[in-house]
Amino acid sequence: MIEGVLLKGYGGFYYVYAEDRVWECSLRGRFRIKDQDFLPGDRVRILPESDNKARIEGAEPRLNSLSRPSIANVDQALLVFAMTSPKPDLNLLDRLLIQVTHSAIEPIIVFTKLDKYYAETLSPDSKPQPFVSDIYRRAGYTVFEVSNKTGTGIPELRNRLEEKISVLAGPSGAGKSSLFNALSDGKQLKTGEISQKSQRGRHTTRHVELMVCAGGLLADTPGFSSLFLPKMKREDLAGYFPEFEKYRHECRFSSCLHDKEPDCSIKAAQENGEISRTRYEHYRDFLQEVIAAERRY
Repeated sequence: MIEGVLLKGYGGFYYVYAEDRVWECSLRGRFRIKDQDFLPGDRVRILPESDNKARIEGAEPRLNSLSRPSIANVDQALLVFAMTSPKPDLNLLDRLLIQVTHSAIEPIIVFTKLDKYYAETLSPDSKPQPFVSDIYRRAGYTVFEVSNKTGTGIPELRNRLEEKISVLAGPSGAGKSSLFNALSDGKQLKTGEISQKSQRGRHTTRHVELMVCAGGLLADTPGFSSLFLPKMKREDLAGYFPEFEKYRHECRFSSCLHDKEPDCSIKAAQENGEISRTRYEHYRDFLQEVIAAERRY
């Protein structure tokens, strides 16, 4: 009996990575009877039969799981957004950060197309623009700026993948498949072009599959166009904004929601430039969504 990680299921068979090779596995009868659901990332025990054939004999409890993408036991999520072409949708990024954190998964923000951003901002008729990534570093997140073309930032990001299960998430057109190609030696995924008319990416990824990459396992997933916030209480939302932590207990009212209340230390920090105005505006928008969801439930 050996232990491995399920990479994908296809056509009634399951493909498991164990002992540096991929095994084509069938299910033991009791699993078929129970109609057990297996997800990429599940840690399973397999019994080798012949060549690369084996049978799944058991599965370990999941540490976590996501429904979109459908994957289990994720250590970290690489939230991939382009610095330009298209411009990053920071509202979506903040939603993804909440979703990932709520699922007990470490978020890592990756801004791509650094070379193109430099080319645009260094042109004679352009004005210097601060890196949007600075907002998230100051908030306490791990952030990388990379270029899939020049390789800038790729070695540093590759080191973060070793011995971990990671998932790529973010909107179409941000360069997730190109990033995978840059991170992985030999394995190439199909990449799409940005529509010049809409500046939105065409979907090029159709299924969820873990692949060996940089000493770990990485899933490239379909792009997100919208994402609802997870179910929570209104007073819990501020906890998903790490830059609020040092201020949230200094408000006049212990029940402060940091919205319209007087003497709110978080509002004061935003006005003083210590907290990003954009992040704070997203917090207020999300707060109304959470309150509306509470009333529905």
